[in-house]
Amino acid sequence: MTEDLPELRASDTDRERVAEILRDALAEGRLAMEEFDERLDATYKARTYGELEPLTADLPVAAAGPAPLSLRKESGVPTPWAERIVSGTEGSAVGLSLMGGFQRKGRWTIGRRFTAACLMGGGQIDLREANFAGPEVVISCWVLMGGVNIVVPPGVEVDVRGLGIMGGFDALEDGAPGEPGAPRVVVKGLALMGGVGVERKLPRAERRRLKEERRRLEDDGRKELD
Repeated sequence: MTEDLPELRASDTDRERVAEILRDALAEGRLAMEEFDERLDATYKARTYGELEPLTADLPVAAAGPAPLSLRKESGVPTPWAERIVSGTEGSAVGLSLMGGFQRKGRWTIGRRFTAACLMGGGQIDLREANFAGPEVVISCWVLMGGVNIVVPPGVEVDVRGLGIMGGFDALEDGAPGEPGAPRVVVKGLALMGGVGVERKLPRAERRRLKEERRRLEDDGRKELD
């Protein structure tokens, strides 16, 4: 891929390009289904070009060389995020849980400031299909003997600033650069004998598409064997 810049962050487009090479290799019988699953899983978890490159290094398509990866986005080009940042809309601002739970998921709009308060309960904030009331949203989490789980889609930048006392704030996604035009999510607050987790997942529609594509490839493979 880009041997001189192995630590450069990969985009969703780069990961999808590698996934397409793997699908072609599976259809041609160059990869067994088990190996395809392992490589595809590694593809969508990869963060840099250096992590993507070994996944196709032994495949003929990779040897022929894919189209050069663009290392910068042209200004003025619309991005898929533009329609999801709906400035001027207040959006949802509060999620409360008292010995119970709350959920925000699916098609909803998160406000620029969102407060999640959990007392001996839990909350889920799923942003994979959400709209954003501004280019930056701040989620303040106040947790006592409970937990908050925040799910963000690929491409969103996450900045974790919370404090955990006999608990913790999961900062694994902290610091990963966002895509051009993507919103920024700041997570802060306090977790006392509880926790706040942030994880990155593909949207449900994309996961279903990949599952259906995998099933189709399996069916094609069975037909060839017959």
